[in-house]
Amino acid sequence: MKVQVCIIGGGPSGLMLSQLLHLQGIDTIILEKSSRDYVLSRIRAGVLEHGFAKLMREAQCGERMDREGEIHHGFYIAHDGKLDRVDLHKYSGGNSVMVYGQTELTRDLYEARDKLGGKVVHNAADVTPHDIASDKPYVTYRSGEEVIRVDCDYIIGADGFHGVSRKSIPQDKIKEYERVYPFGWLGVLSRTKPVSPELIYAKHERGFALCSLRSQVLSRYYVQVPLTDKVEDWSDDAFWAELKRRLPEEVAAKLITGPSIEKSIAPLRSFVCEPMRYGRLFLAGDAAHIVPPTGARGLNSAASDIYYLYHALLDHYKKGDDTGIDGYSQRALARIWKAQRFSWWMTTLLHRFPDRLPYEDKLQDTEFAYLFSSEAAQRSLAENYVGLPF
Repeated sequence: MKVQVCIIGGGPSGLMLSQLLHLQGIDTIILEKSSRDYVLSRIRAGVLEHGFAKLMREAQCGERMDREGEIHHGFYIAHDGKLDRVDLHKYSGGNSVMVYGQTELTRDLYEARDKLGGKVVHNAADVTPHDIASDKPYVTYRSGEEVIRVDCDYIIGADGFHGVSRKSIPQDKIKEYERVYPFGWLGVLSRTKPVSPELIYAKHERGFALCSLRSQVLSRYYVQVPLTDKVEDWSDDAFWAELKRRLPEEVAAKLITGPSIEKSIAPLRSFVCEPMRYGRLFLAGDAAHIVPPTGARGLNSAASDIYYLYHALLDHYKKGDDTGIDGYSQRALARIWKAQRFSWWMTTLLHRFPDRLPYEDKLQDTEFAYLFSSEAAQRSLAENYVGLPF
């Protein structure tokens, strides 16, 4: 089999790039190790930058997002028993974010791929890139007892942190930067009306909490927990009780509780791999970088990678111009590190670190006082939250 671009990973990043390239007549195939049902069962982020939403529309996948998604012009930060609102629309020059679940977004992308007859292979076992430093790379995978070869011009590794793509690059050709945080987020999804029409980030002496939503009938809540905690340690009642403790009384009084649909603990990690290209293999999304979920940069950072790759490949095939391909890693990383900085800042601002010093507590309190007394500080927060330009 011969295609122009072979994409490893059938999550939203791989699907979006395949869709965008297909619309321009560029032949792709996606190799995904899991089933379609499994990919669609993953509960992930739901806050989209305005640039991400625009990219969905360009991929002809934005109709349901625009109909069912919620535009948010701000969010709240709870601290010291009170609520302060960050006005994104005011401080970002009129921009906003879109609240739309990643599961729904992925479903829209799959349906778009089906409509165009896109080549998506699920349950692809033993996916392996070959000759990635040559001008004739290829990928093999196994389907049952058959080993299938895919010849291509370029390979895109969009297969996540634990995927094969980054591991295929010689270790002496990359440098990895990582920070593992000493806590995780216990998250609960419930079929309940959200406690607030906009997200609430809460700083509390017992630890961080977040009130988020997927729709007006589907809520997503989180509390900071030690890495030693297990999901089994937390009953639904214990979760709701702890969440209420960390919210201002006026918010806790309005909280509607119910049985959890999904419950999980996500450890927090910051990670960057440099460069994001080796030969004909390009890394995108979690294969190259991870941020803590504070600030909702993960999926959005992956979207910027796809934007750069899409335009680089378009220029290569349509104009014979390789400027975008040669500059992909440098350009993508410049934006990625800014997202890393913002996620680190939000995480440091809002969480209770177990080994903190009294000095750090005072700095955290001062940071809040400065943030809500300075329009310049709120502009900086807002422009990063809605998304820096691609």
